[in-house]
Amino acid sequence: MNAAYPKRSLDVEKIRGDFPILKLQVNGKPLVYLDNAASSQMPQAVIDRIVRYQSEEHSNIHRAVHYLSELATKEFEEARVKVQKFINAKESREVIFTRGTTEAINLVMHGYGRAFIGRGDEIIISGLEHHANIVPWQMLAEEKGAVLRVIPMNDAGELLIDEFEALFNAKTKFLALTHVSNALGTINPVKQMVAFAHKHGVPVLLDGAQAAPHQVLDVQELDCDFYAFSGHKMCGPTGIGVLYGKAQMLEKMQPYQGGGDMILSVTFEKTTYNVIPAKFEAGTPPIMAAIALGAAIDYLQSIGMANIEAYEHELLAYATEQVSSMPGVRVIGTAKHKAAVMSFEIKGVHPHDVGTILNSEGIAIRTGHHCAQPVMQRFHVPATARASFAFYNTKSEIDKLVVGIRKVQEMFS
Repeated sequence: MNAAYPKRSLDVEKIRGDFPILKLQVNGKPLVYLDNAASSQMPQAVIDRIVRYQSEEHSNIHRAVHYLSELATKEFEEARVKVQKFINAKESREVIFTRGTTEAINLVMHGYGRAFIGRGDEIIISGLEHHANIVPWQMLAEEKGAVLRVIPMNDAGELLIDEFEALFNAKTKFLALTHVSNALGTINPVKQMVAFAHKHGVPVLLDGAQAAPHQVLDVQELDCDFYAFSGHKMCGPTGIGVLYGKAQMLEKMQPYQGGGDMILSVTFEKTTYNVIPAKFEAGTPPIMAAIALGAAIDYLQSIGMANIEAYEHELLAYATEQVSSMPGVRVIGTAKHKAAVMSFEIKGVHPHDVGTILNSEGIAIRTGHHCAQPVMQRFHVPATARASFAFYNTKSEIDKLVVGIRKVQEMFS
């Protein structure tokens, strides 16, 4: 965590006032919400946007000429443009709305992988992946007779770049890689890795679920072929996500699902598919959720993603210093470059017991394998306790976490 981040001043108390749920009492104690890697909370501006849509604008889109349909269509497509600008995609048609990161990855597996990966071909993933970026590629490899190759990591939770490069050969056909590890917080050097893959003619998908909420994104600078992320981790609602894909990649892919809106014409003899992005958005899309994601992006940009990244790095550095200095506590994942995730274990205490006791103090963390069981196996633990931070958290909340950990140790001493 030695990366240089400029010190940014945020009016955190004012920001906290934007989030109604942070006023909640849990077990008679003020809520300390440190489970942001699983799902972030929603500001009032996004809640209000949902209510406005449902109260004044709701209709199906792209299918009628009446007022409500035209209004909902306009708002939905404006949300797509907001996403485009947020990630700096070249064109709005490169933004596909999905139900989340998982569906976005599966879309690429079905639409690209099944068409262009065959028997004996090799797919590279990393040892840091979420199950959502492992299982689809295992399914494809089993179906096609392809081979999955895995980039190993060191004891800090950093990928071994020399060994990554050594995996490439004439059979390598795809790289699927997390931008930021959900289990450890490791920020992978994805720009460097994408460039190396492209030298070998290998397209790249980046799982950005843990990166999009926490840093400035520029998919053109990264030069990735696909980028996937979810709305509910970036102050938006559940049920909405994004797949960015370079237009030339999306155009040669097969649709993931068939149905309304993804067609130009249908006869019993032949169906002609629509152009992108409609080709990949079969049926009624998550209209309200997409519009609310646009509102969440507006909110995040009003604070500034660079400001968010710098402040969250301060929180992570403070939490890591406080927790790692505690006897009997081990921070798992000590990469030099990390996002706002801190996994840890307390000697002699199962993580589920840690989470239960912290919950009694009003502190919400995540416990378990975090849908990253290979990471747990690499560090020889069944599970970890994971605190994950957002720009509305404070150092005083981290102090409460430290007090809570001491209480866990006292109860199990």
